[in-house]
Amino acid sequence: MEITEIRISLRDDNKLKAFASITLDNCFVIRGLKIIEGGKGIFVAMPSRRRPDGTYQDIAHPINNETRDRMEAEIIAAYHKEIKQAATEAGLEMTEQQ
Repeated sequence: MEITEIRISLRDDNKLKAFASITLDNCFVIRGLKIIEGGKGIFVAMPSRRRPDGTYQDIAHPINNETRDRMEAEIIAAYHKEIKQAATEAGLEMTEQQ
């Protein structure tokens, strides 16, 4: 399995840093992944739904830690790339306004 596309939508929130969508093998999309700033740093939360008892259940998730780690590394790398791009674009906008 290969992640063939990652889309990042940045958010301006204390904990929720971005939403992500990934495409697997150019044929399957998973939306609703969340990039969250936790107590131990940034991590990726899988798409989930709220259960009647108030807890959350993942809708889609990796079955083993190796796959989870690989997916998380690629998504977080794309997140950092998106932050750099947004900062560069903001800097260009500031320069153009001056």
